[in-house]
This record gives sequence, structure tokens and C-alpha cells, in this order.
Amino acid sequence: MKSLNSRFIFCLSLTLVSSSFGFYLPGLAPVSFCEKEDAKECQKEIQLFVNRLDSVESVLPYEYDAFDFCKDLDERRPSENLGQVLFGERIETSPYKADKACVKVCTKTYDTGSKEDKLKLDFLKKGMELNYQHHWIVDNMPVTWCYIIEDNQKVCNPGFPVGCLVNQEGKPKDACVINAEFNRKNTFYIFNHVDITIVYHSGDETNGMNARLVAATLEPRSIKHSDDVNPTCDGTPMDIPAEFSSNLKITYSYSVTFKQNDDIRWASRWDYILVSMPHTNIQWFSIMNSLVIVLFLSGMVAMIMLRTLHKDIARYNQLDQADWVKIPPAANVTYEEAQEESGWKQVHGDVFRPPRMGMLLSVFLGQGTQVFIMTFITLFLACLGFLSPANRGALMTCAVVLWVLLGTPAGYVSSRLYKTFGGENWKTNVLLTAFLCPGIVFVDFFFMNLILWVEGSSAAVPFGTLVAILALWFGISVPLTFVGAYFGFKKPGIEPPVRTNQIPRQIPQQSFFTKPLPGIIMGGILPFGCIFIQLFFILNSIWSHQMYYMFGFLFLVFIILVITCSEATVLLCYFHLCAEDYHWWWRSFLTSGTIGFFACFLFVNKIYSVLKVD
Repeated sequence: MKSLNSRFIFCLSLTLVSSSFGFYLPGLAPVSFCEKEDAKECQKEIQLFVNRLDSVESVLPYEYDAFDFCKDLDERRPSENLGQVLFGERIETSPYKADKACVKVCTKTYDTGSKEDKLKLDFLKKGMELNYQHHWIVDNMPVTWCYIIEDNQKVCNPGFPVGCLVNQEGKPKDACVINAEFNRKNTFYIFNHVDITIVYHSGDETNGMNARLVAATLEPRSIKHSDDVNPTCDGTPMDIPAEFSSNLKITYSYSVTFKQNDDIRWASRWDYILVSMPHTNIQWFSIMNSLVIVLFLSGMVAMIMLRTLHKDIARYNQLDQADWVKIPPAANVTYEEAQEESGWKQVHGDVFRPPRMGMLLSVFLGQGTQVFIMTFITLFLACLGFLSPANRGALMTCAVVLWVLLGTPAGYVSSRLYKTFGGENWKTNVLLTAFLCPGIVFVDFFFMNLILWVEGSSAAVPFGTLVAILALWFGISVPLTFVGAYFGFKKPGIEPPVRTNQIPRQIPQQSFFTKPLPGIIMGGILPFGCIFIQLFFILNSIWSHQMYYMFGFLFLVFIILVITCSEATVLLCYFHLCAEDYHWWWRSFLTSGTIGFFACFLFVNKIYSVLKVD
């Protein structure tokens, strides 16, 4: 029998191991390319896709078709997941085919007598002035623009600019600094030519493995083509005067070069992009330094908490029987009452008194539980590699789906706490849990989406996607919240360890630091300091349209944040109870919740610094 079980386990292990070699995440499976016409296991044509254009100097991304660029006559849009749509990605095929060198794509003509041409050219100039960036994709990889910065460091940017501007003072802006020929005042220079280099791994013909793309780079150039029919892909820069006073022609062209490199494996083809990102070394050092500081502060908070509690308990237990005998019998005081002379023991009869607006607190705690579990699972999956940058939109899709499916814990926690507070309006509690916080977020999202739609931005979510989000909310999340609330109300309320006094105890005059607002603000500073560095780089990656990939550090910082928030909240709660202030429910919630306000302030400050708002 044991031998049979061992054989079964061994065969099952071999099956799982062999299956793992053929397993790939959706959208991450390698694609092979070959020159055979009738090959089914590989592709012959290399398709280049274009994505939205965005800028660090503007909050509005635009589709590729919003600008007057060359368009694919047989335009196709690959299917996009929910995360891609919410992030404003709009991927479509391009007229650039990776098969020839120095090829004309199209010629755009602008007539001074046409109002439509003037609007198109003005929009193109605005894109160059705000440094809008192309984002092209080949084989699910970004086509990068690699250049050298200070200290001979190579940086590969997953986008390249539409063009650049030399202002009226003759000072080149943005990408105009790369070429000394861009020197005419008050002139735009458009990058109408790209030299694309595709690096491939030749594969192993003995094992039937065909070629695979491992890198795609380009170099944008500005060329004024002398021959629009047969361009030579060489010449002076294509300058566009700021004043539209004469007819203008812009010819777009490209060249493609293939290079073989068998040293780069398909599994590590993203490394050259991630390693070359700006400030990568600084980010690693800052994260490690932040983790060390956070661990030290957490240990210090825990040590203070343990020593203070131990000291108080020891002081309360130091009343020996000899001192008790000295108390006059006429005082009519018991031994237990003599122990409760000061400190947190004086409010034991009021500490579990239900808080004001207990329903609202229970609703917030239920929704917080839902968001907390969603964040934990999402970051954990990201650490395992399921939500890598190569799997576009997977992070947002995973977060939305998890939030929808986690309505049951929200309803259970909210209803259980509300019942503990002695609440009886269970219908109102369930409805608020299901609709209050999500409703506020959706209304805010809807109005912002309306503004983006009016501006014609690609970040505007289509109407069909809004209907799908509402269907997920009302069709899945709300019923699951009702299910959780049903089980929560069936459970008995949490019984406090001590009996609550009928008459509330009078709270003595509080010092400045034990008052609600100062205590809440100071309590949120320590946890916010734990995530400040990581949050800064996350916001910088989002705003600068860079790829964030350090989910392992982010998950570790998240765990430390939870520990620090818990310790800081417990510590401040203890200090408030020592000051005989038993209104700790809302303070405990808002002490850690202040981090959200600090994060919003950091985000607004980032927008202010980037847009240079006066």
C-alpha cells in the first residue's frame, strides 16, 4: 500500500512539473516568428501597435488618432481588459510594418486657407509644446528610445516625443537639446522619421524553436524630405514655424533593422528596460533605508508600549497589605477601590461605551476590511509575478474583481460591529455598507470621466464600461454584502469584558497633545513616514508613465505599514485612556486614516510641482 501511494505521488509530481513547463500567464506566452508562409506554429509578419499619447506636463492623454498622424488603412484594435480601459490605454494597429528600410508612410499637407488644417496643425504643435510621448508596442513589448545621460548612464524610455520646441529666446526645450541643428527661434521640430531596431533570438532549430523578439528600440529623427515619393531618409531637420503663414508638407517615414543576439533570453527581455530606469539605484537604496528605519521605529514603539504597561501594572500591584492597614476603617474604602486611584483603570466602566455615530463607524470599518483584503491579495499576487508590467491592465483588473467579490466580509464586519454597538436599524446599516463609500467613489469618478469625455481624452471610460462596472457593483458586490450582513446579524454581538456604567464618567480637562485633532495628526505621521519613499516613487511612476515593478518591496512596506499603524494606534489609545478620555473608537480609526490625507497632499503637491501652477 505504501509503495502504491509513493508511486502515485511520484507520478503526480512528474505530471505537475512537466505541465509547468508549458504553462504561461495569459498574454505572456512567447510568440515565435519565421519566414515560412504556411507555418502554423509561428508568425511571419511582425505587427507594430500604437497606444495612447501622454505627457508629464498634462493630465489629458489622447488616442493616436486624435493627432494628425499616418493611420493604418486596415485598422484593428486588439481586445482590451477592464484594467487597460480604466487606465486609458487605446491600442490599435499602425501603418509601420517591420519589413523594409527607408519607407514612406504618408504625407500630410496643411493649407493656410483651410480652417480644419489649421486646427490639426495647432493641436500637433500643442502636443510638441507639452512634450507628448508616443507609446509603441511590438510583441507585447514597448518600443523604447535609449539615450545616454549623465555619467554615461544608458536610459531606455518606453516612449518617444512627438517633437520639440525652441522658444522665442532660442532655448531648446525637452528633446530639442539632443541636436545642435535645432536652433531656430520660435520653431517646432517634429520627429517624422524613426529608425527601428529589432533584436531577436535565433532560436534552436534542433528543438523546433523559431526566432523570438527580445528587444525593440528606436531613434526618432526630424527630416525634411526633399523627395516625398522616394525619400532618402536623410536631410535637414523638419522645422514648423510657430506662425502658420505658408502651406506645409510633412512626410512620415521609417527604417527597420534586424539584429541577432542569442545572449538575451526571452524570459529576461524586459531587464534592459527595468535596469536602465532613472534613479533605480537611488530607489533601491531609499527603500532599504526606509525599511530599516521603519523596523527600528516599530521595535521602539513596541518596547515603549511593553515597558509602560509593565510599569503601570507593577505600580498598581505594589499596594501591599501593610499600606492597606494604614487606611482608617472609617474611610469605608475597599482594597480594589484603593487600587483604582488613577490612570486607565479609572475608565474601565466607560471604555466600551458605544461611540457616537456608531453606524457610520461600522460602515467605514466594513468597507475598510474589504479594501484591506483586496490590497493584500493583489500585492501578494503581484509578488508572485501574476501581475507583471508585461501583463497589461492585470493589476487594475485584479483589484476591481477582488473588490467586487469581497462584499461578504464588508457586510459581515459592518453588521457585527453595529450589533455590538447596540444598533437596531439593520436595513440602513446594510444599505450604507453597500452604497455609501462605493457611491461616493463612483460619483466622483463619473464627473471626472465626464470632464475627460468633453476634452476628448482617451482616459475617458466608454459608456459600455461604465455599465459593466455598475453591473458588477449591483449584480455581485451588493448581493454579497447582503449575504455577509445576514451572517453578521445572526451572530451575537461582541461582549465586552467589563460592564459599562449607566452614567457616563466626566472627562477631565485635556492637554493640547491629548486633544482629538492634534493626537490624530501626530499619530498618522509615523506610519506615513514608513511609506513616504515608496509612495513617492509609485506616484512618480504613474505620473511619469514609467513601469513600476518592485512589488516585493511594496508588499513588504505594506506589511510594515499595517504593523506600524497598529502599534501607533494602540500606543495613542493607551495615552488617551491614561488621560481618562474613553472616546477612543473614532480616534483609533482616524489615527491611521490620516495617512490617506497625507497621501492626497503628496499627490496634489506632485501635480502642482509638475504643472508649475502659480
